[in-house]
Amino acid sequence: MVERKEYLQQLLSWKDEQVIKVVTGIRRCGKSTLLQQYQNLLRQQGVAQEQIISINFEDLDYEALLDYKALYRYVKKRLQPDRMTYIFLDEIQKVPFFEKAVDSLYVQPNTDLYITGSNAYLLSGDLATFLTGRYVEISMLPLSFREFVEATGLSAEQAFAEYGKSGSLPYVAVMDRTDEKVDAYLEGIYNTVIVKDIEDRQSRKENDPKKRKVNDIVLLKTIARYLASVIGSPVSIKSVADYLISSGRKVSTNTVSDYMEALIESYVFYPAERFDIVGKQLLKSNRKMYMVDLGLRNHILPRSRYDLGFSIENMVYFELLRRGYQVAIGKNGAAEVDFVARKQGILTYYQVTADMTAEETFEREMRPLRSIRDNYEKIVLTLDRFTLGNYDGIKVLNVLDWLLGQA
Repeated sequence: MVERKEYLQQLLSWKDEQVIKVVTGIRRCGKSTLLQQYQNLLRQQGVAQEQIISINFEDLDYEALLDYKALYRYVKKRLQPDRMTYIFLDEIQKVPFFEKAVDSLYVQPNTDLYITGSNAYLLSGDLATFLTGRYVEISMLPLSFREFVEATGLSAEQAFAEYGKSGSLPYVAVMDRTDEKVDAYLEGIYNTVIVKDIEDRQSRKENDPKKRKVNDIVLLKTIARYLASVIGSPVSIKSVADYLISSGRKVSTNTVSDYMEALIESYVFYPAERFDIVGKQLLKSNRKMYMVDLGLRNHILPRSRYDLGFSIENMVYFELLRRGYQVAIGKNGAAEVDFVARKQGILTYYQVTADMTAEETFEREMRPLRSIRDNYEKIVLTLDRFTLGNYDGIKVLNVLDWLLGQA
């Protein structure tokens, strides 16, 4: 198992706090493994086995607990008097009305509750209403580049090629990788996410007639392919609808909106809004969408070309999220900055490019940063090592060094 040190530290920092820890992320990003690793840490710290209750709702052994009342009775019977009981409920969205059981367990004395889910709809529905101010979300992503290097033992350059081609899902890193094996594995993941997790989402909506349903899997996959193909480019609901109409598919913007929402809620795509650097405010139009795993992206797109620059941009976006930044696309007049990263009120501006050695490319990437009049840090990330340095306060760093935390 690949040890997920950063996420383990996040869980440990919330240990015994009276908030529910909700670990979210795309299927097979490592949520279940993280809970196992955390339980091992608890045992090492002296927590007795009977103080740990762990249920994975994908395990048929626990099928009888898919009823929320049965789940509550099962757990309550095993609570430890006068000692903390650590409760782990994995893939909780499979339990209809699970929030009722979660809420009732939360109010029991000496309970520390951890749940996971593969669909963000569980936090946009009744759970958020029931538990306002009583839960903290830990958003889990597939392996970082540094974790991938540690897991594979490859050099940074070899790992970068594999990371960009096969992706960052934990099992891909440790499996005996061949193109055929990776493709078969990703096919299974993709179909499970698109079909099964969307179905889980639908089951949560059945009692709300106002919510539009996602029931055309072919359309959903078509939209996913299109969004994967335009990573790094501004996209809107209307532009997606226009593309589908031009391809001969009649579809409304409302339908496109709901299908895009489903892909976001299943953690397949992550949106980055546009940010007005001068006015310091978010804009409402033409956000960008990034795909959670480049292996999945390569799996669903035809192998007609390889867009290295956009692949690196996708890596940088998710690395910034891992590091705890809020990430937007920068707009400064007519110029665009790839990323505006915000943490604790401090901004950092990033440009991302595969190569800066050509003079026109160098000038094109530096110009938007030079035009920014504030004093926040400005960074260009590039694969080449010839242009590294500090240019009037603008740092040019090697992207592999940066991803590894060495720059």
